[in-house]
This record gives sequence, structure tokens and C-alpha cells, in this order.
Amino acid sequence: MKMPDLEQIEWRVSEECVPYREALAAMEARNASIQAGTARELLWQLEHPPVYTAGTSAAASELLDPRFEVVEAGRGGRYTYHGPGQRVTYVLLDLRERGKDVRRFVHALEGWAIGALAQLGVECWTVPERVGIWTKGPDGREAKIGAIGVRVRRWVTMHGFAVNLDPDLSHFTGIVPCGIEEFGVTSLADLGIALAPAAWDEALYAAAPDFLEALQRQDA
Repeated sequence: MKMPDLEQIEWRVSEECVPYREALAAMEARNASIQAGTARELLWQLEHPPVYTAGTSAAASELLDPRFEVVEAGRGGRYTYHGPGQRVTYVLLDLRERGKDVRRFVHALEGWAIGALAQLGVECWTVPERVGIWTKGPDGREAKIGAIGVRVRRWVTMHGFAVNLDPDLSHFTGIVPCGIEEFGVTSLADLGIALAPAAWDEALYAAAPDFLEALQRQDA
């Protein structure tokens, strides 16, 4: 297996919003190139224009108000919103060289997001029966601050996770986010934390070595 070396991986940061379909096509092409051994692995930081994406388990009844474009994403999970103010991390790694364990990969992704948020003083956690990254909202109730959805094709990963920095939270009302009706959605801004996208990227970059190391652990 590869040693956890961030320098081996391309770290890409897109300053402008990238249309979702464009990003999806780029991911699929890069996935194939990584499989073929003709491209490096990729960690990609970006935001999208407003869009609803449907995972492979999405139910039509959970699309409440299709006010934005709806795109079939091909990842696991249900409906998710992406838009300005939400920072997305796409993770394209070769698990043939990093343990070939999808469950470990997902847990490591969750730990990466939670570790970066902890650097900012935000305590977050996962809940076994609920997908995503959870924290306490302004009202003290649990609320989702991050979404996770992945696809693994021939042991090369696609998609990743998204964390709400300062999106328009009303945009989430057009769907049942990830099929979970009884809990709300929050953001760093909603919690009183103003954070520029570049500062979030720096927190993730600082936590990335721990994420890569977690992929190597046999007991993860």
C-alpha cells in the first residue's frame, strides 16, 4: 500500500463555482485515468451553482420543490443540495493502493470532516442510522452540517463530502435532505462562525495526513 503522502496527490482548488454536470464529467474522466494509471489521485475543493442531486436511493416523494436543476449523480444516497456557500470536497483515490476497504474509506472521510471542524471549535459527530455530519444547531437540537456520498468504481473513489459554510439554508427546503425529515440543516454561519472558503480549505489540508493515515489502518 502507498504511504500516506499528500504530495503524491493533486490538490485542486476551484475559485469559481463549477456547474455540477461539468464537475461530474471531470470526475468520471479522472476516475478512468486513475484506474488506467495515467493520472494522479485527486482531492478537489469547489462550490457549485444551486443544484439538487439525486443519489441511487433517491425517492421521488423527497423532491418537494424542484426550483433548481436536478441531476442524477450516480453516487450512493438520496437527494442533496449543493450551492454557493457550501464547500464540496471530491475525493478520487485508488483504494487498490490504500487498503481496498470501502467501509474504512467512508469512516475516514467522516473523520476528516469532523477533524477539520474540530479545529474551528465545532464539535461534530456521526450517527449510525443517519448519514452525514451532525452538530448542535442554534436551537440546541441536532442538525446536519455536512453531507457524504461516495461511489467506488473498480476500487477508485468518486464524489466525497460537502460542508455548509454559509449557504442559503432556505434552498434545502426543496428536498428532504438525505431522506431525513425530522432534523434540520445548519451551517457555520448559522452557528455564528464566519469562515472564508480558503480558511476551510486550509483546515482540511492540515487534517488530510490523518485522513490518509486512517486509510492504512487495519483496525479502522
